[in-house]
Amino acid sequence: MYELTMLQGALESGTALRRSVFELFGRRLPASRRFGVVAGTGRLLDAIEAFTFTPGQIDFLHRTGVVNDETLDFLRNYRFTGTIRGYAEGECYFAGSPLLTVEGTFAEACILETLALSIYNYDCAVAAAASRMTIAAHGRPCVDFGARRAHELAAVAAARASVVGGFVGTSNLEAGLLYGIPTVGTSAHSFTLLHDTEEEAFAAQVASLGPGTTILVDTYDIATGVERAVKAARAAGGELGAVRLDSGDLVAEAFKVRAQLDSLGATRTKITVTNDLDEHAIAALGAAPVDSYGVGTKLVTGSGRPTAALVYKLVEREGADGTMEEVAKFSSGGKSTVGGRKWAGRALAAGGTAAEELVVSSSSREQGLAALDEAGARPLQVLLVDEGRIIEEHRGKEALNAAAERHRASRAELPYDAWRLSDGESALSTRHVDLDGRGATRR
Repeated sequence: MYELTMLQGALESGTALRRSVFELFGRRLPASRRFGVVAGTGRLLDAIEAFTFTPGQIDFLHRTGVVNDETLDFLRNYRFTGTIRGYAEGECYFAGSPLLTVEGTFAEACILETLALSIYNYDCAVAAAASRMTIAAHGRPCVDFGARRAHELAAVAAARASVVGGFVGTSNLEAGLLYGIPTVGTSAHSFTLLHDTEEEAFAAQVASLGPGTTILVDTYDIATGVERAVKAARAAGGELGAVRLDSGDLVAEAFKVRAQLDSLGATRTKITVTNDLDEHAIAALGAAPVDSYGVGTKLVTGSGRPTAALVYKLVEREGADGTMEEVAKFSSGGKSTVGGRKWAGRALAAGGTAAEELVVSSSSREQGLAALDEAGARPLQVLLVDEGRIIEEHRGKEALNAAAERHRASRAELPYDAWRLSDGESALSTRHVDLDGRGATRR
């Protein structure tokens, strides 16, 4: 609501059309996160394209008196026509990293705040959790099983963000439809309980899905379930694809099940585990003979960090004389901001390992990029929206795959400490350089 009431006030004061630069960033990383992961870019671009005010919404704002008629007239014709640059999806980020730089009039850019933050705060949190989980998995595939533990729309967003962080599939069919993510799913305990015997349940599943299916073997006794599952697949003329463990001491059970499968000659049958996994539980399973992980609750809730703690602040605006001026908050309690348009890069040490995040304040893009180049820093920002036109390469199914690949490369570039799961300092410090030397002043 305050975005619209600020818009009304700016229209009345004659400042609504002043050129403005907003920045989306985090003052610090959430506790226990040594790096952040940019996710949600494709979703944001889709949302910006669709972000208009319908007649029904205008009528609601009028009936409830949220804003006046002049503001309603502006909103009827609203469509973002500014420019947005940002970190490419999948990049790692750190404190002060300008993930998005939104340029336009105050009126146009101000009302994107909640749209941008609601997408980035959630998607970046889930992607960071997914990245930590895939680090712990050491190459074993991780799959999203979180749809039942999240809001129905958040579950789709989480499935997409998990792919950015390294997951390879989802149980969420809507995410499969929208984003081309491979979908995975077999059965729950209720399917076994429906049938008169466990043998009948397994035979029915194999008859329907083929012997390569994954059978949940812990509804009753695990050892008996494994034997019956292997027998059901062989009765259908094939080898069982996998068994799933969803309870008990997963490490101990995985070793026992692997030994039992091998003794039965089912050496190619794999083991997948579920049951409230997070990165620490996955790491504990590292020595166990597990082939893949299904992760639900902890993934879609950011594994204890459900928000990326990002903010959206005005950093530059047009003054009364038409020149651009840096602006900043001087609040106490760690809530101050750094003014000015920024250009970001990642400086690399010998051997190609990332050494620091370099953020340059400059009103000139050319000067900002030149400063990054001189410091040997890899530029991180790309053009996402050009005067209202969405840059298509940053959204869609191919963009999601590219983001996942980009994240693998960006994460591999970080120093070793970034991969540790324990609490600790950010993997990289952020150094800020002000080329213009203007600085923001208190007013």
